[in-house]
Amino acid sequence: MKFGETFMEYLQAEEGLDKFSPHVEYKRLKKVLKSCRACRAAALKESNSNGEQQEDHENEGSEICQLESCQLCDQNFFAELKKEASDIAGCFSSRVRRLLQLHTAPGIQKYLVTLRQCFKNDQQAMMQECQILIEYAMMNAIAMQKILKKYDKVHCSVTGRNFKSKMRSERLEILQSPWLIELGALYMNFNESNGGKSNVIFSQFSCNLSDTGSIMTLKFPDSVKLEYDLTCPICLDTVFNPYALSCGHLFCKSCACTAASVMIFQGIKAASDVSKCPVCREVGTYANAVHMLELDLLQKKRFKQYWKERHASERAEMVKQSKIYWDNQTRYAVGF
Repeated sequence: MKFGETFMEYLQAEEGLDKFSPHVEYKRLKKVLKSCRACRAAALKESNSNGEQQEDHENEGSEICQLESCQLCDQNFFAELKKEASDIAGCFSSRVRRLLQLHTAPGIQKYLVTLRQCFKNDQQAMMQECQILIEYAMMNAIAMQKILKKYDKVHCSVTGRNFKSKMRSERLEILQSPWLIELGALYMNFNESNGGKSNVIFSQFSCNLSDTGSIMTLKFPDSVKLEYDLTCPICLDTVFNPYALSCGHLFCKSCACTAASVMIFQGIKAASDVSKCPVCREVGTYANAVHMLELDLLQKKRFKQYWKERHASERAEMVKQSKIYWDNQTRYAVGF
């Protein structure tokens, strides 16, 4: 079955479950490419000039032209695709936030969720929503990759590939979202609490810590495999109490605070607006940093000894910094 048919079946199933969300207009964007008269004219000219040499490739040649870009395509194609990517990324992050708040709710919210679970088991519904969101991210990401590849094939260009790189730099690439890492960790946490009985589709999710590297691997059907490096680029150890800056880079909380010249007990959000990411040097990435609670919980469950050692080390450093900070504040207050 072609991907276009698979994608349409997925959209129909999603609409039937009342979970319909923004998606890539795959079918309509393909029509935009096919209806490009300039492409057709160039393809026909190229086909006629090659004569009998093109007979074996008639079907392929009818779709290809030698245009690096096409105003008729580009005017609608990339503007609409960028809007769709932005809507998908926004919808995905908001739905993941709502799901994670139910599982890692703080304070009184956690008590209310626990009390509710005494009368109604929400874990199965949460796990189902987790699967739906993972599938939502994968299907739209594949649709976007295929339509951009189709564009480059039609125009014999690398414009589609460059557009994909641009989306990644603007943080619209859904597969690079830290929320997908959180979903993978959430699913593995659910799976462990359920005795290891996971859905076959998502059974090959793994998280490994070793001296050679710390990797989270998410394997999907159709040979789709995603790997996320969980090594902090500052301390070169596995991220502990991890935070993802808005640029997407992962750091330990203590390392990120040190890089931003703030105390650990003050937190990442206390960083200045001009603070830069230690890796990409982008300004203002601390304000919308994401605390990776599910990933931290997964490490706590699977790598208990490592987590305890890092927790004790961070706590000792935080106490030391707090003492120095308040000693300085006291000296300043009394005039010494």
